[in-house]
Amino acid sequence: MSNQEDYFVANGLPVVKKVSESCVPVSHIGETEQLSPAAKLHQNHNHSSDLVNNGLVEHPEIETMSAGEVTDNQDTSCVEPVIITPSSTPEKPAKQPRSNITEEHLGNTLSGTSVPLVLSSESLAPAEQFWCHSRDHAVKLRMTESGPGFEAPMTVHQMFLETVENYGDLPAVASKKDGQWVTLTWRDYYQQCRAAAKSFLKLGLEHYHGVGILGFNSPEWFISDIGCILAGGLAAGIYTTNSPEACQYVAENCEANVLVVENHKQLLKILQIKDQLPHLKAIVQYKDELHQKLPNLYTWAEFMKLGEEVPDEQLNAVVDSQRANQCCTLIYTSGTTGNPKGVMLSHDNVTWTSNAAGVMTNLQQGVECVVSYLPLSHVAAQVNDMWICMRFAAATYFAEPDALKGSLGTTLKEVRPTSFLGVPRVWEKMQEKMKAVGGKSSGFRKKVSDWAKSIGLQANYSAMNGENLVPWGFMLANNLVFKKVRWALGLDRCRNCLTGAAPITKDTLEYFMSLNLPLYELYGMSESTGPHTISWENNCKIMSCGKTLIGCQTKLDKPDEDGNGEICFWGRHVFMGYLNMPEMTTEALDQEGWLHSGDLGKHDKDNFLFITGRIKELIITAGGENIPPVPIEDAVKAKIAIISNAVLLGDKLKFLSMMLTLKCLADDNGEPTDELTPEAMAFCRQLGITATKVSEIIANKEPAIYKAIQEGIDCVNAKATSNAQRIQKWVILDRDFSITGGELGPTMKLKRGVVVKMYQEKIREIYGLAEESRET
Repeated sequence: MSNQEDYFVANGLPVVKKVSESCVPVSHIGETEQLSPAAKLHQNHNHSSDLVNNGLVEHPEIETMSAGEVTDNQDTSCVEPVIITPSSTPEKPAKQPRSNITEEHLGNTLSGTSVPLVLSSESLAPAEQFWCHSRDHAVKLRMTESGPGFEAPMTVHQMFLETVENYGDLPAVASKKDGQWVTLTWRDYYQQCRAAAKSFLKLGLEHYHGVGILGFNSPEWFISDIGCILAGGLAAGIYTTNSPEACQYVAENCEANVLVVENHKQLLKILQIKDQLPHLKAIVQYKDELHQKLPNLYTWAEFMKLGEEVPDEQLNAVVDSQRANQCCTLIYTSGTTGNPKGVMLSHDNVTWTSNAAGVMTNLQQGVECVVSYLPLSHVAAQVNDMWICMRFAAATYFAEPDALKGSLGTTLKEVRPTSFLGVPRVWEKMQEKMKAVGGKSSGFRKKVSDWAKSIGLQANYSAMNGENLVPWGFMLANNLVFKKVRWALGLDRCRNCLTGAAPITKDTLEYFMSLNLPLYELYGMSESTGPHTISWENNCKIMSCGKTLIGCQTKLDKPDEDGNGEICFWGRHVFMGYLNMPEMTTEALDQEGWLHSGDLGKHDKDNFLFITGRIKELIITAGGENIPPVPIEDAVKAKIAIISNAVLLGDKLKFLSMMLTLKCLADDNGEPTDELTPEAMAFCRQLGITATKVSEIIANKEPAIYKAIQEGIDCVNAKATSNAQRIQKWVILDRDFSITGGELGPTMKLKRGVVVKMYQEKIREIYGLAEESRET
């Protein structure tokens, strides 16, 4: 039975069967018929060759928890969403993809749609170079001469329309309402995006002007983003943690005509700065009732009705005018080195990258599902949750807003995603929780768990090295521990457990390997539309971020004697340029069009890429020693279980020192409290210390704790490649880092420059005291 046949029509509504083939354990998912998504991107050899010959595209000349935590009678059914459809007409079974789509294929529900997916000579706008800094300019595409990278370009609307035609009856997006999952099919989702586009036009959205979206992940977020693009605007996500001033910068930079906010809390930020936004015409609030009615402020329901009288022909004309090499969306960087930069991504950046990433990781059409919870303002979440799902007709389930405060686990167990993307801190939190649970297990259970984990680690290293040797006892360990851990985490169907956006420690990677739940690292930037290298099943190495995206190239610029050089990207995923920032654009892109990442890396013999440092983060000591801080920081965190964050210091100074924070609980606003986490308290108990607060440890300078930290640092120092790379001094800060505090970015990556600036007084104290002690 095909995956599409798992849906039936009852009273005109497609409903998911209680048990479907898409709900089988992960080991069976790959056994269904494989489609060939790459072949479905409407390749046209003659047309693409013309593009190359006409100078519009070019090719470069150079190259968990313990075993007893899950019961045998656990519910194994998938989520049963309620699928809402405005039409009472029974819907057709989903079809397999085909290359030529016309209006007649879509039936009456999509009447008025006039953009076919058959490529014409006008598929690309004229362009002279690979980059630009103006919103209304087009760019040349970095197409290959054949194979991956040669696929014909598509706009976002064309990609969307293809999925609707082939999988229109399947679930597209789902969110909780009154405790129940409510789902839109792809056909309904498309119609709502068109309705939103008409409303944006009614509000006066101008071509290439922004629509800022400020709120937690939701169907309204997606519909606002895509509706903006269809209406010819530039979608721009704004981080929910932004201050009013930071919101103003983004809205002003993209000349936003409309701002879409989640609730009253976010609305208040905009009301503070709206008078400083000359292009702003309207504000839309998509959740909760308005506290007061203000001019040009709309509820979501009011907004969606605004464009009802806008004729289809008006919207179609805007959609018809769009070209794949023009800008459609903006990703704003987190601003760790100054003001955020507006990364301009083209239609082709979005559509081509989504296809390439999915093909490389063997995604299947119409059967995948993901949980959306990471900030959609960040490129990783947006590409994973919205664009790849659109390309492969995957269902996106939205987590609750308090996902990272505890509810994510519940959502995962309900949805049982086939792919899950977590930033390192998410995986670390899971690891901490599972260790805490495991620490309470009986002696026998702990022995079984430890034995199984040793087998799991051995098996995964064997698979990683291509040996394919299954250790004795693996099946028993799988049945006793691994399967139950997967069920407990909601990852029993998950074929791709992904980690990216920040460095992850070897300790965390090995921990999940030991549970037979290997994490696959990704690497990329906003400027590369997300992924540049990818790891996936049977194609991963520990501490490597994988292999270059198909159809793209990696160059290591100015390599040293060990092969370390600056990682440079080439391919159709490389961005158009920074909005209104010509100098920054030419700094990131060289004259040949290569994107310079600022990261240092090297390849092994199998072409796996390893990140070895960041040029701008390199610590250059007063003695001229170049030291990458991240490996040393990761080693300290892995060695000392009570440490949450570690910041290496020593730039232009005589020796290295380190600022440390302890693991503590966060309050409802994400602010770190003084209370130690259970894992941190367990660390203390092992040393005979009864402290429960960070302040108690610092005030008493608990000798046992400080001794244990020093011993851990001594172990790290023992592996240092030179004396200059040894940590000479360290200090514990009185509070942990956080997103709201400004020390961490939206994906919980350390803002090194911000931290150094915030703690200047502490740094001077560290080195001043050190110098005085040396002099005496």
